[in-house]
Amino acid sequence: MSVKHVLTTCPYCGTGCNFFLQVADGRLVGVVPCKTDEISLGRLCIKGYNAHAFVQHPDRLKHPMIREGGQLKQVTWEQAMDRIVKEVTRIREKFGPDSIAVLASAKCTNEENYLIQKLARAALGTNNVDHCARLCHASTVSGLLYSFGSGAMTNTIPEFDNAECILITGSNTLEAHPMIGARMLRALDKGAKIIVVDPRETPLSRISHLSLHQRPGTDISWINGMIKIIIDEGLVNEEFVKQRTTAFDELKEVVKDYTAEKVEATTGIPREKLVEAARLYAKTEKAMIAYAMGITQHSNGTNLVKAMANLAMVTGHIGKESTGLNPLRGQCNVQGACDAGGLPNLFPGYQRVDDPESKAKFEKAWGVQLPGNPGLTLTCAMKEAMAGKLKAMIIFGENVMISDPDLGHLEEAIEELEFLAVVDIFPTETAQKAHVVLPAGCYAEKDGTFTSTDRAIRLLRKAVDPPGEARADWVIACDLGKRLGSPGFDFSSPAEVMAEMASLTPQYAGIDFGRIDKQVLRWPCPTKEHQGTRILHTQKFTKGLGVFAPVEHAPPMEEPSEEYPFILTTGRNLFQYHTGTMTRRSPKLEREAPEPYVEINGSDAKRLGINDGERVAVSSKRGSITLKARVTDRIILGSIFIPFHYAEAAANRLTNAALDPISNIPELKVCAAKVAKA
Repeated sequence: MSVKHVLTTCPYCGTGCNFFLQVADGRLVGVVPCKTDEISLGRLCIKGYNAHAFVQHPDRLKHPMIREGGQLKQVTWEQAMDRIVKEVTRIREKFGPDSIAVLASAKCTNEENYLIQKLARAALGTNNVDHCARLCHASTVSGLLYSFGSGAMTNTIPEFDNAECILITGSNTLEAHPMIGARMLRALDKGAKIIVVDPRETPLSRISHLSLHQRPGTDISWINGMIKIIIDEGLVNEEFVKQRTTAFDELKEVVKDYTAEKVEATTGIPREKLVEAARLYAKTEKAMIAYAMGITQHSNGTNLVKAMANLAMVTGHIGKESTGLNPLRGQCNVQGACDAGGLPNLFPGYQRVDDPESKAKFEKAWGVQLPGNPGLTLTCAMKEAMAGKLKAMIIFGENVMISDPDLGHLEEAIEELEFLAVVDIFPTETAQKAHVVLPAGCYAEKDGTFTSTDRAIRLLRKAVDPPGEARADWVIACDLGKRLGSPGFDFSSPAEVMAEMASLTPQYAGIDFGRIDKQVLRWPCPTKEHQGTRILHTQKFTKGLGVFAPVEHAPPMEEPSEEYPFILTTGRNLFQYHTGTMTRRSPKLEREAPEPYVEINGSDAKRLGINDGERVAVSSKRGSITLKARVTDRIILGSIFIPFHYAEAAANRLTNAALDPISNIPELKVCAAKVAKA
C-alpha cells in the first residue's frame, strides 16, 4: 500500500486553514492538521476534519451530459463542448454578446476565476460575469472602496489573538468561522473584552462582556448612536480624524439626532448597554471589528458597511496591529474570486472595466477588443432572464437554485433561458435545470490557489485524480476559450495562469507559486521582493484620505404586518456549509445536523401553541416551507431564524429579492413571515 500526505487548503469557509490530505493507494482516507500552519496552528474545525468525506462520494459527476427528451444523458466531452459552443455562438450572433452571462465561483481557484472572467470578456465579448459575492459581500466591496479604497480585511487572522476589544456583529463566528472564533477565545483568555451585537444569542455572545440584541434591519441606528456617544463624550481620535479623513462635519450633522433613547426605541438595545459598548470600544487601544453577512445582506448593505467604517475611523481604530475593520468572507475563495475579476464592473485587481486606461491594458495583453460598459450583476441577470433579455448562462460551481433569494421567481427565470450550461462536482439543484452539465474536479483534485479572508494567497496541491472523466475547471475554461476562437487560453498549468494574472494585477504582482510554496504572502504584494502586507492603511488609506459617509437608518424593504407578523432572518449552522452540496454528503456532518429547522422564541411559540420539535409551516409573500420548530430563547421575540442549507425546506423560497441600489446585494437577512402549525 502506498500512503502519502498532501498539504493543501481547506475548501470551506474563508479562513484558509492548511491541512494534510491522507491518500492511500490513490484514495482519500482522512485529514491531518498542519502544526506549522500559522492560521490553524495544528487544529481544525469539524468541517475541516471531514473535508475529505465528500470527495469520493458516489454522487460525484463523472461524465458530461446533454439534456435530450427532458433527461440528462451521458455524452462525450467533444459532444458536450460542441453543444455549448454551438448554442452560445448562435445566441451571441442573434441577440448580441450581452445576451449571455457567465458565473464564476467562490469554490474555484484564483486561476480558474481569472480564466472564467477572461472567457466572458475576451471570448464571449461581455462583462456579464459575476459570482456569489453578489449574495454575501458585494456591499463590503462597494462600501469599503468608498470609505478606504480597498474592500478587504484590514488586518490578519492571527491579530485577533492580541486584540483588547473585539466588536462582533452580523457574524456567528464560532459556527461560521470556527478557527477565527478560536482566535477570539484566545484574546478573551488574555483579558480582551468581547462585544457581540446580534439578534440571536450565539456561542460567543454567551461568554461576551456585552451582548446586545438588535431588531433585524436596524443596524445603522445603533452604529450612529455609538458614534454620537463617542462624539458627545470627547472620545473622538481628533488627530486621526484631522490628518487621515475627510467629511467628518457631515457625519456629525447626521448622527446628532441618534440619541441613545431614540436608538433604543428603534433597535430594542437598552440605552445603558449602548453607552457602555461605545465607551468600551472607543477607549480600548487595540480594538477590532469583525462582521459578516448579518451586516452586508440588506437593501442598504453598502451604507451599513460605510457606517462600520465610520465607527472605526472616528476612533482611529484602523491601520495598526490588532486594530481595524474586518469583514469575514464565508466561502473558501470568495475573496480571490473578487480579486481575480469575477465581477461585472471590475477587471482583476479591482481595475474598472469602464476606465479607458485599464481597458487598453487588458486589450493589449489579451489581444482582443473588450466591452467598455459594466455588465450585469448576478441578481440583475436573473431579472433580465425573467424579462427574456438574457438568453444563456454558463455557471461554474454555483448552486443558485438554493443560494439566491425568492427561489420561486428564480426558477421561472432559469426556465426562461434558451440555454444553460452548468459545471459542477455534484448534480446540484441548478445542474438539474441545465441543458449541458460538465463534471468538474474538486479542491483535492487540482493545483491552484485560494485567497483567504485576510488576503493570504494559499496553495492547493493535487492529492488524487478527479473521478471518471471529470476535469479541473481551469482546463474546461481553457478548452471553451479556444473552441470559441479566442487567443490567450494556451496554458499548461495553473502556475502559468497565475503568472499572467500577476502581470496584470498590481496587488498580485509579487505572487508566484514558488514563493507561496515557502511562505504566507498577503496582498498587496507589488514586487517579487516584497514580503506582502499584513496591515492595510497604516500610513494612509488606499485612496489617500478615508471618507466619512453620512448615512441614515432606513427600515428594511419589507416589515412585519398583521398577516406576516414575524421578521425572518437566515444564516448558517456549525455542521453544514452553504447549499449543502458537500457537507450533506459528509456522513458525520450530516448526522449532526440532518434536517431543516426554524428557531422561534419560547413566548412566541407558546402564544401560537407550537411545541419544540413540532412541524410548522413558515410562509412569506413569496412562498411557504414546512420544517421542524426549534423553540428557544436564543432568538428575540418577533423574529425567527432558518439556516439556508437545506433544499427540502429552502429558506430562500421565502426571502426578499429587494436589492441594495449600489451593490445589488439582496436583502437576505430580513423579510416578513408567518408561522403556523403544519
